[in-house]
Amino acid sequence: MPKGQGKVVAQNRKANHDFYIEDTFEAGIVLKGTEIKSIRAGRVNMKEAFARVDKGEVFIHNMHISAYEQGNQFNHEPTRMRKLLLHRKEIDRLIGETQQQGYSLVPLKMYIKNGVAKVLIGLGKGKKKYDKREDLKRKQAKRDIDRAIKNSGY
Repeated sequence: MPKGQGKVVAQNRKANHDFYIEDTFEAGIVLKGTEIKSIRAGRVNMKEAFARVDKGEVFIHNMHISAYEQGNQFNHEPTRMRKLLLHRKEIDRLIGETQQQGYSLVPLKMYIKNGVAKVLIGLGKGKKKYDKREDLKRKQAKRDIDRAIKNSGY
């Protein structure tokens, strides 16, 4: 199965608007007991999430996984820092890439693949404001062309 395939639970739609994604990595995620139940229920928010390499390990910050309703005292903290599971070669490559100016690790989506929660993280370079405007203009022009073709009967 290629990267990013499985039952998509959450997606960071703003990532492609704010970053040029140059490469993607599939990572496992270390979870506590009630977190996987909340993920399977689709109660995940990745809007403010980001990943960072710290002491040779990759962590995801600010990803909100809601508390499990039947979790009682065993529930987890919703925005805790979670460790991502990657191969050593991938982590070493990420360390080198993120030290360059303007590159950062952005979580793109979370999905369940073969019963295991996975996170697709992208190595991205931040877009400037004028780049975002250009993308919006291009997207609107494509939408207008598609609409004109559809209405003309072709």
